[in-house]
Amino acid sequence: MPRLNSKVAIVTGASSGIGWATAKLFAAEGAKVIVGARRQAELEKLVAEINAEGGEAAALAGDVRSEDYHKALVALAVERYGKLDIAFNNAGTLGEAGPSTGVSEAGFTEALTINLTASFLAAKHQIAEMTKNGGGSVIFTSTFVGYSFAFPGVAAYAASKSGLIGLTQALAAEFGQQNVRVNAILPGAVDTDMYREMNDTPDKQSFITNLHALKRVARPEELARSVLYLASDDSAFVTGTASLVDGGASITRT
Repeated sequence: MPRLNSKVAIVTGASSGIGWATAKLFAAEGAKVIVGARRQAELEKLVAEINAEGGEAAALAGDVRSEDYHKALVALAVERYGKLDIAFNNAGTLGEAGPSTGVSEAGFTEALTINLTASFLAAKHQIAEMTKNGGGSVIFTSTFVGYSFAFPGVAAYAASKSGLIGLTQALAAEFGQQNVRVNAILPGAVDTDMYREMNDTPDKQSFITNLHALKRVARPEELARSVLYLASDDSAFVTGTASLVDGGASITRT
């Protein structure tokens, strides 16, 4: 039997990368999926692919900085499919990079808003709906950056993504008795648009690759498998975790 049979899921940041791969895997595993991101055309393409492969999906484009958008995603899940069981809050940004003494207040605030505040607003409404139906699973995309180690010039990204770990723990403690599990994945480097934006030369890509024990970067589909585990009943006793999916970056010093 599919691992998410009869489940209903929201996936944000679904127009590419980890979100796209996870939405497709959720659907293949039996979930009905609401996909969200800013880019309507990409979401429509994703829904068409899922439906063509025998899955069920619907899209709603919008800005994750808006609390009303998160309300609308939950409302669409309930209207279309009757409930909400799973939420993968994956939308994010690199934020303003460069020497921290030169990062603007607006740039730092934007990274916090997209990566951290938006995830809180999403979970606020997702969890409220999940508790009506016996619980669920909320998953955030954090990162190894600012947890295992960091790089110069990414203070906004590291701070905002690290904040998700504290949010994960607090929500897990608060809603565990209501059978809502909350976890975060901490990917290493993943071959996505964001990765290629940050590492735009062969030398940079070689450096990042060699930070990992596996001496390669991940494919989005590999991260999706870890998200599937946290979304499914296979992880029924897992909550409040910062789950490294980093190809051994955290333990490599060579």
